[in-house]
Amino acid sequence: MRIWKILLLAVLFTGCGDNYTPKPRGYFRIDFPEKTYSQLPGDYPYSFDIPDYASIQHDSRNADEPYWINVEIPENKSEFHISYYDLKKAGKTNREFLIELMEETRRLAYEHSIKASSIEEQIFVNNASHVYGTIYRIRGNAASPMQFFLTDSTQHFLRGAFYIREVPDIDSLRPVIDFLEPDVIRLIETTNWK
Repeated sequence: MRIWKILLLAVLFTGCGDNYTPKPRGYFRIDFPEKTYSQLPGDYPYSFDIPDYASIQHDSRNADEPYWINVEIPENKSEFHISYYDLKKAGKTNREFLIELMEETRRLAYEHSIKASSIEEQIFVNNASHVYGTIYRIRGNAASPMQFFLTDSTQHFLRGAFYIREVPDIDSLRPVIDFLEPDVIRLIETTNWK
């Protein structure tokens, strides 16, 4: 009987030895709201659809620019920064100012190339609304996964940037980016000039 007790204890001790396997790191579950849209409220020289779970805030860092806004999605620590320029009030020719703004937008998008794995450019054309532009999809651990500009080439220029206010970790942010990218595309596709 004593041998059985010793044998049982030996099996228990050897069975609970070095076979410990740690749990893999997990991430919080993110619940997303249903996608519904409304037109941008307020008196702006542009209009577009925004998600109903977003709020509009004036860009406080640029108080002298009345048409610069942030479309904020606080549940996901995200925002779409929108800046607007009237090409006719620039003090330069429309063409010169347009080229300058387009190049500045491109430069701002490519500043993320240090952390980005790739940057894809897509041309956007909506002849019916006279809206033309370029969309920059920035892949990898960049702070801004998407930027764009829209213009009618004569009077209006709208620049947008999608930011997530969190440490860029593509593995944990991918669900949020995948959820909000269609909202940015909807904003672009529904843009109209007033």
